Amino acid sequence: MRLNVVRRGVGRPIVLLHGLGTSAATWAAVTEALDERFETLSVDLLGHGDSPVPDDPAEYTRDRALDDLDDVLDDLDEPPILVGHSLGGYLALAHAATRPEALRGIVVLNTGPGFRDATKRQEWNDRSKRNAHRFGVPEQVTTLNLQEDSVVMDRITTIKTPTLVLAGGDDRPEYQGSGQYLERKMPDARLIVLDGGGHSMHEDTHATEVAEIIAAFASTLP
Repeated sequence: MRLNVVRRGVGRPIVLLHGLGTSAATWAAVTEALDERFETLSVDLLGHGDSPVPDDPAEYTRDRALDDLDDVLDDLDEPPILVGHSLGGYLALAHAATRPEALRGIVVLNTGPGFRDATKRQEWNDRSKRNAHRFGVPEQVTTLNLQEDSVVMDRITTIKTPTLVLAGGDDRPEYQGSGQYLERKMPDARLIVLDGGGHSMHEDTHATEVAEIIAAFASTLP
């Protein structure tokens, strides 16, 4: 396993994925609130935190990230709940779309399923490339943010993994729109909008609330 993973707590496993340009540390307040009830594994994606930073941009693709995540999951005794923020949320959706029954459930925060339309996908990629210098990581790492296909959108109605979608009431409106879309299209998805929550609401005064919502969701799963 090449990714750095911060493990803490005891209980059934919850794996957490951060967004582009942050690290496992983004989940510190959430995992502190959970660690008496769950084992939490906060993952540094490739090129972030204490994980390796290869020079080759080809290392930073969705599918390579999912393979790395498989290595993390292989170290567990049972399927986890996978929690992801922003890019991490997209990766959680992609994992559930491409690996049915590998997860106990997923929780996504302020994220979307990508784009079915190739033009919109290219617009996203072009914008990501223009803004690469703003993410605080080496430029090749930002390749991970690019959308190469529409696999999540194409399989959205077949993702049976129980899914909780969290959106911040004060985040950009498109995240609430994405959450509504996921709730409508996925067989077992529910949207919660947190009043006053911003894009990184799991890091601020909403962290405990986010943790308790995750714990409550976990309690509903077998």
